[in-house]
Amino acid sequence: MYQRIILKLSGEALKGDTNYGIDPNTVNKIASEIKEIYALGVQVGVVVGAGNLWRGVTGEQLGMDRAQADYMGMLGTIMNGLALQDALESIKVPSRVMSAIPISEVAEPYIRRRAIRHLEKGRVTIFVGGTGSPYFSTDTAAGLRAAEIGADVILMAKNGVTGVYNKDPKQHSDAVLFEELTLQEVLEKNLLVMDATAASMCKENKINIVVFDMNIKGNMKKATLGDKIGTLVTWED
Repeated sequence: MYQRIILKLSGEALKGDTNYGIDPNTVNKIASEIKEIYALGVQVGVVVGAGNLWRGVTGEQLGMDRAQADYMGMLGTIMNGLALQDALESIKVPSRVMSAIPISEVAEPYIRRRAIRHLEKGRVTIFVGGTGSPYFSTDTAAGLRAAEIGADVILMAKNGVTGVYNKDPKQHSDAVLFEELTLQEVLEKNLLVMDATAASMCKENKINIVVFDMNIKGNMKKATLGDKIGTLVTWED
């Protein structure tokens, strides 16, 4: 069983069956799954995206300045993180939200040593604001935080996707699921596990990744326990 993890949640995972925004019922379900991990004594860090609210790339495509659009996305992750914190604390799971962007009224500033202390104290620590800089994805933020806090693994919780395929399973019925890959293969084959910057960071810092479908109840716990589930992406060649 992993002792310290980073759980990467996409923003889309928080919208449930709605087209846009935050679905409280879905957030509550995710919080319940996290509680099962927390009950095992695992130290849990969470990095949330903002795709349910805003994407910096979309803003750029619409003619916005990319940096400005990315900052908007970072603010979206703060909203998602606060929603998740509320859901966790409603079921008696202590949590802290730490932001890479100073916003002291609603979240603590991200300080590495303080984050590690929260984890050691048994608090689910939710990292928001991305890396604090534009042009970086929340996948990169997950890799960065995992390296900083010494996480054993990154659990990539996907919305309705079983793992990593050779092509999009939603568009190709003959898509093949990879049970195990290396980060080097991910980079060479341009597989959509995470962006190249994040993959390179995980490879350099010897961090494995487990990609799994978070919509199946119990999968989050199985991934944490090291059960064979989804796709294991290893840093070793």
